[in-house]
Formats: sequence, structure tokens, C-alpha cells
Amino acid sequence: MEICILAGGLSSRMGRNKSQLRLGGKTLLGHIRRTAKALDLPVRVIRRDLVPRCGPLGGIYTALKTTRADVVLFLACDMPLVSEPLLKKFLKRTARTNAIFIWSNGAAGFPFLLNKNTLPLVQKLMQEKHFSLQTLARETGAKHFRVSRAFADDLLNLNTPADWSKLQKTFREKELNFGKGSLSIDDATV
Repeated sequence: MEICILAGGLSSRMGRNKSQLRLGGKTLLGHIRRTAKALDLPVRVIRRDLVPRCGPLGGIYTALKTTRADVVLFLACDMPLVSEPLLKKFLKRTARTNAIFIWSNGAAGFPFLLNKNTLPLVQKLMQEKHFSLQTLARETGAKHFRVSRAFADDLLNLNTPADWSKLQKTFREKELNFGKGSLSIDDATV
């Protein structure tokens, strides 16, 4: 297994490169990379898609096409509050499955895990111009991992300047509640 952090998006709604925005002295990419490395798995950052302009499927395709691992855990650079406890709990539920997605607010999303054998399906979806994660989850027959409300902040996704303001506020609150530099939440709340 390896972890791939997708950081090749255009950031068009944000208006600037999201991965390089600074939150508490670290870039968003730096935050998620630190969390990923804590899992003691190989970590790669996918900055350039082999097939551009396919949304997240371009990065997913690139990761699956170039991995040496059988299974890839996908993280997004624009979700810097994803915590190690959430990911550990998620990984415990991934045995013997081709695909499992975090399920929140009625939709599949990041983080998610795909077996390398899903590569032909990802390629087919791209050729058919079906670029959504929802379609990918449905077509892979993905299992759903439901997250409790206690982990809602872990899944904050940054797409717009308004999202950026919300993320900064949430980060400041977490620093106050858990101590500077620590963003972990008790694993028992999942």
C-alpha cells in the first residue's frame, strides 16, 4: 500500500494554488503530508496528471498507472485537517476490497482507497468523460465508510475564498482546543 496526495488541480475557484496556501505556518500540502507520513507508508505527491483536465480522475489515473503498490490511499492537498486517527480507523476497514470511500453528507469523497486493478475502469471513465468521484465510487462498487459528526472538520475541503476563511477559523479553534501544532481528535469518536 502507498499513499498518494493529489495536488495537481487547477485551483480555478480559489484563484491561486491551494496546495501552497499557508495555515499555521505550514502549507496545506505540508499539513496533509505530515499526517500521511505518520501512517508509516510510502507517500507520493501527484502534482502533474498524465492526462490533464480530467478533474481528480487525472490524478487517480496517474497514481494507479505509476504505482508499484497493489493498493493506493488517496488524499487531497486541499483537506489539511484530515487526522491520523481518522485515517487509521479508515485503513482498518479496507481489507479485501477494490474500493472504499469516505461517505459524508450523502456523497463519496476523500480520503478513499483503490486497488490497482481498478485502473482500466478509471481509464474507461476518463475516455467517456465521466470525471466525478461519485461515478467512480458507483462504478467500482465501492464500500462506504461513514464518518461521525465528530470528524466533520477533518473533511473540510477548500475550493473557494469562503472555504479558506472557514478553514482558517476551524484551524484556530482546533489549536485552542488541542494545543498548538496538534490537530488530532480522540480515535474513540469515529
